Amino acid sequence: MASDDDDDDYMNMTFGEEPKTAETSLQRRQRLKREGEIKGRVKSKAELAAEEREAREAVLSKSMLEGAQAKKSKGLAMMAKMGFKGGALGSKENADARLEPIRPEMKDDRGGIGLDSERKRKLRDAAESAEKKVKVDENEFRDRVRKEREVARCERQVYAAMKVCERMDEEKQASPAAEGTGDADSKAPGKKRTLSTRPLKSIPVVWRGLVRRREEAERDRRMAHDLQQTSTTRLPTYEDDLEDEDDKKAMGKTQTAYALVEDLDEEDAELDEFTALEADDKLRQLVAYLRREHNYCFWCKFEYSDDTMEGCPGLTEEEHD
Repeated sequence: MASDDDDDDYMNMTFGEEPKTAETSLQRRQRLKREGEIKGRVKSKAELAAEEREAREAVLSKSMLEGAQAKKSKGLAMMAKMGFKGGALGSKENADARLEPIRPEMKDDRGGIGLDSERKRKLRDAAESAEKKVKVDENEFRDRVRKEREVARCERQVYAAMKVCERMDEEKQASPAAEGTGDADSKAPGKKRTLSTRPLKSIPVVWRGLVRRREEAERDRRMAHDLQQTSTTRLPTYEDDLEDEDDKKAMGKTQTAYALVEDLDEEDAELDEFTALEADDKLRQLVAYLRREHNYCFWCKFEYSDDTMEGCPGLTEEEHD
């Protein structure tokens, strides 16, 4: 049996360092080539600026009162002769005193010292003026939209008031004729007196424009229809002798005779003057006409029994709110 000395002591075994492999000539030539390429490469402006910035930050991050450079500094030597021994700069009672001098700020451009402040001031003024302009434009836009909506609403009210004036005037003119003749059909609801043959200037100016626009639209429609009928080739149609008037009307074969008003093409200075008014002025005159001629309040939608119009709040829409 072998002794203990012959046993291997694995706990106290040491391993020597691995022998370094010698660099071959090919590896050395490739290494030198790579190093030469790195050294010979021209750095870009961005890389040079980044390296300069890193070096500047590294220098500025170090304290000016410590290190080998501080011992060689003539400024610190002069301050030491005047009693400076480090620590806060200034009075000891000043708790907010600086511990280090003001760090210098490096300029990257070629502009003057006050150029940045002037540029910032101009940018600030431009931003403030642009903000004020945006606010003014928003207010102007809101006011313009509000006025346009008010005008459009007033125009719709003017049209409605004209329709009421036309209806009530026609009913007022048809009433005496119906009472004198005793015709029951003229009193039927919805029966209107035709005004197409009536001169325009005999119609009250407050709703004369409504009839004029209607007559002009009808004239244009009739002219377009006649032009289309004359330009279209007509084929012979079958005429049934047994058809009566009701059958022809149901089939759309009847034609209604249309007569233009007498003075449709004449100039009307009174109507032009009324049309040139603002929408609220026209509405005011229409409301006054209805109250004067028919004891009717356009805002109450009610026809009173006498001209006192007892119970009506007033002439304007605001008084009826």
